[in-house]
Amino acid sequence: MIQSMTGYGRTESVVNMRKYTMEIKSLNHRYLEISLRLPAALAPLELEIKKRISARFTRGRIEANIRMDSEYGPIGEGRYELNLPLARNYYELLVQLKDELKLEGDITVSMIAAFRDAYVLRESGQDISIIWGELEGIIDKTLDVLLEMRKKEGENIYHDLLLRMDLIRKSLDSIALRAPQVVQEYHKRLSERVKELSEGMVLDDLRLVQEVAIMADRSDITEEIVRFKSHILQFGDLLDSVDAAGRNIDFLIQEMNREVNTIGSKSSD
Repeated sequence: MIQSMTGYGRTESVVNMRKYTMEIKSLNHRYLEISLRLPAALAPLELEIKKRISARFTRGRIEANIRMDSEYGPIGEGRYELNLPLARNYYELLVQLKDELKLEGDITVSMIAAFRDAYVLRESGQDISIIWGELEGIIDKTLDVLLEMRKKEGENIYHDLLLRMDLIRKSLDSIALRAPQVVQEYHKRLSERVKELSEGMVLDDLRLVQEVAIMADRSDITEEIVRFKSHILQFGDLLDSVDAAGRNIDFLIQEMNREVNTIGSKSSD
């Protein structure tokens, strides 16, 4: 059965005094695109996390946010050290610039603070393999929540599409029954019109039959109805498929629209 492209999942878990929070959402997208927001301590695991997510999806934009906290606060966030040699070098350069250009004013802390590379992130000292072992289950659980939401929404879409296909099928049946009557009514209207214009003259019945036959051939929609019903059957098979069917369904809908336009252009009713 089809699944929706949109969904959301969130889980929290505490493992070994570390609290993990993961939020993930999926949006419609032509290809698979994964966007991650991670704390610095989890940056080495970015590739593994993306592999874990991509193993469960084939299409869509996946946006995931993972937070890891300890009982003392966020891990790997805001723990910086001052790069003193670089800060001193910046200060010396500012002094030289001030002297060379004869600038006024003092060199302040805010000026040094503007140089972002004067601060370096301190290593957290955490064993990344241990963290990955704890995080794997959190990721899988969050993905399960997301997929369950996509599945439920997909079921609603599935039943709605079945109802719409049933309405279209009934309309096709009505059109198929109506088509022969249209030819007969055209024959009748044409005969009456010719009689009206001929003012009692003898009519050539053979010529009249030929005109009706030409009209019937031009307005014949049997082929379009047969193809349309075939598209509906294929559409139903795709809805029941376990594989990704969005592109195939999109193609069938375009073909159905083409048949509708052809039927409309051939109809004189």
